[in-house]
Amino acid sequence: MADTVVRKRPESASVRQPVRLMIIDDSLVARTALLRMVDGAEDLAVAAVERSAENALEVLRTDHFDVILLDLDMPGMGGLEALPLIIERSRGARILVVSSLTVDGAEHTVEALSLGAADTLAKPDSRSLRSGYRDVLLGKIRDLRRAAIAPRGAKPVPSPRPFSRKRPGLLAIGASTGGIHALASLFAGLPEPLGIPILVTQHLPSAFIPAFARQLKGASGCDALLAEDDMAVQPGTILIAPGDASLALKTQAGRLKVRLDHTLSPSGCMPSVDPMFASMADEIGDRALGVVLSGMGRDGAQGAARIVAAGGSILAQDKDSCAVWGMPGAVAEAGLASDVLPPAEIASRIASSIGLAACR
Repeated sequence: MADTVVRKRPESASVRQPVRLMIIDDSLVARTALLRMVDGAEDLAVAAVERSAENALEVLRTDHFDVILLDLDMPGMGGLEALPLIIERSRGARILVVSSLTVDGAEHTVEALSLGAADTLAKPDSRSLRSGYRDVLLGKIRDLRRAAIAPRGAKPVPSPRPFSRKRPGLLAIGASTGGIHALASLFAGLPEPLGIPILVTQHLPSAFIPAFARQLKGASGCDALLAEDDMAVQPGTILIAPGDASLALKTQAGRLKVRLDHTLSPSGCMPSVDPMFASMADEIGDRALGVVLSGMGRDGAQGAARIVAAGGSILAQDKDSCAVWGMPGAVAEAGLASDVLPPAEIASRIASSIGLAACR
């Protein structure tokens, strides 16, 4: 079933539990390249290598892995078709899609992320061993490992803050790793039309934003547009931060408009959630409603503090439903959240704050 089960490394005092990896790829060249890149990393261990999704699903019935590297373009059951089943059977493993389709087709990448893949990376090629690809690959695996092995139970956080009594005038959502899947779940629960403008900052390369906009339009039923300078902020429309600028707000001639911010935020992210939240606090104060979904790091925490100081409200995704609880965890642990909930329940909370019934 497995064509390779790799190398058990001796335990040391510093590395007691290496990350257990599974590689699923029909290409011998790609499998060999990935194995060579992981080899020598004492904190990582490839525990199984499979040539098909069908074989991998059988292995997952009895074995457990922390991170799974998945190709999308395979004969038989393709990676996209297999992804929901892999997530279900892997019991908490994080899925890193490693595929040429992440370069050749942004639609495939966004679809994989919406189905629950935690992150994506192009498949290695002949230049990869010389280009720094290995460092990127191992960095992504280690980041996902930290999420995969973190305790899944609830961690005590400060008591929820009071929710603003004002009807929200605008909804702004920030997300990163795992966020596209969470956004799909959230929009599935929101009523249509919501009746207020929606802003979205999702950490994604610029090339993927158009496909992401189409995915959001399908999930929400609303127009989803790439934000541009001076664009009017209107109910019934989702405005999305471009990949090379943060989405912020300004008031001009009494109307709320887009202001693209090209400066690097303190979080180092571009686009960044912090300028979006901070400008919303400045422009609409206690009518601001921010949501922080799954993501690595702390982007959004500073902006969330600005919203709370202005009298607005913040909702955060809960740990058990997150691919990575970094961003929502930073907000929740700072005592900035009015509720910490799964995406579907966040949708219900948003709907009730506007006086609407959530979708079921």
